[in-house]
Amino acid sequence: MTAPSSSAPVPEETGTVTTAVPARLDRLPWSRWHWMIVIGLGTVWILDGLEVTIVGNVAGRIAEDGSGLAITSAQVTGVAAALYVAGACSGALFFGWLTDRYGRKRLFMVTLAVYLAATALTALSTEVWWFFLFRFLTGFGIGGEYAAINSAIDELIPSLYRGRVDLIINGSYWLGAIGGALLSIVMLDTDIFPENVGWRLSFALGVVLGLVILLVRRHVPESPRWQFIHGRGEEAEKLVASVEREIEREKGEPLPPPAREITIHQRKSVGFGEIAKTVFARYPRRAVLALSLFIGQAFLYNAITFGFGAILTTFYDVPTGHTGYYFAVIAAGNFVGPLLLGRLFDTVGRRIMISSTYLLSGLLLFATAWLFDRGSLSAAGLTACWCVVLFFASTGASSAYLTVSEVFPMETRAMAIAFFYALGTAAGGISGPLIFAGLTESGVVADTVLAFQIGAALMCAAGLVAVFLAVNAERRSLEDIAEPLSTAKPSTERVRP
Repeated sequence: MTAPSSSAPVPEETGTVTTAVPARLDRLPWSRWHWMIVIGLGTVWILDGLEVTIVGNVAGRIAEDGSGLAITSAQVTGVAAALYVAGACSGALFFGWLTDRYGRKRLFMVTLAVYLAATALTALSTEVWWFFLFRFLTGFGIGGEYAAINSAIDELIPSLYRGRVDLIINGSYWLGAIGGALLSIVMLDTDIFPENVGWRLSFALGVVLGLVILLVRRHVPESPRWQFIHGRGEEAEKLVASVEREIEREKGEPLPPPAREITIHQRKSVGFGEIAKTVFARYPRRAVLALSLFIGQAFLYNAITFGFGAILTTFYDVPTGHTGYYFAVIAAGNFVGPLLLGRLFDTVGRRIMISSTYLLSGLLLFATAWLFDRGSLSAAGLTACWCVVLFFASTGASSAYLTVSEVFPMETRAMAIAFFYALGTAAGGISGPLIFAGLTESGVVADTVLAFQIGAALMCAAGLVAVFLAVNAERRSLEDIAEPLSTAKPSTERVRP
């Protein structure tokens, strides 16, 4: 489809179509085709984790004399981190709107290209303003990724596996974090690389990984769900039919017939007014839930966790070149959580798992703050506590993206992800680093304890909201959870024999 010009009128509807595409996708068994989706779309979180972790771990080195950049550690972890998140919020809204309008595939290629270019230019920074500008633009690209990728994942993965796959893919961010933490150790070793070269190579290696992902992603298809709503029903039918043939050859047996059809009015776009009305007037309880989950996890991660290196160097005199070892441990806890607990979101259920992961992580962080205040923790002890906290917190944070991507109608999906990500992250991810950078680097124990307690309180509050408002979306079709706005009336579905 050719994108219409901004001046050309766009028809609201292009016809009425009855399709079984959603049911056909949901009844597919797990296959090589689904692994291709996971690898093509999920690996970008590894890149994001690599990027953010490198910045956190090399902050001390960039701030040292001889780095080639006249910047302070607080500017890297505070101002630059806030700009990165501000860029991510802006990019999520901008690219989220384009994703719902022009398709998932087109935008997840564009956003990755923006991300790669900005990361490469960050490595070339010689002035503070240059570093700040391209940290913002790097975030701009990754914010678009959040909207485009999560939309595509949930629309392509069968309902039986959607929860665990979404959580594990979002949790794979921490595989990149482990790599970034360990990579920073090598890159900060002045016996291997000069002070003004190692940190730059860290960013450059991320670009190389991103180029590989870009090549793999070329083979990921457009979402058939997006296609049939946006007047490309024939393309959706052909794509799903080809996938079915491929899976039948792989499994050696025919697929069962789809159980349902849905009749919808096709349209080219949905206006901002209709999106806002849908999200806040039609689903106000879900809007409160989404905002609570995003604010809680954004404060915990953007405000506190990414200042972990500063806490180690300030309170435990850990050399800047060694903080990567500690961060690799807590990053492992972050990844193992969604990996081990993800399946329970599809079996035990969303409500129980979302609320329990948020509440447990918050309560455990309160306990960590108490032990830290008493002086009972060494650097290793604090790392162990954080590892346990983040085992649950990472699972909860990933479920925030899962929740928003499945509880609102398909026409608004990418924009809803973008909006709640931007609003929640702006609250916790922009203000958080600016507030907590000073608290965690002040050298005053009470200040860091306060930072821990604020993060813990917000996670507990979000967990309590989930107890009452979380949606039991496990093993249900996206169209059952939130009826498409384009569904024909009065009949929305007919059951096939």
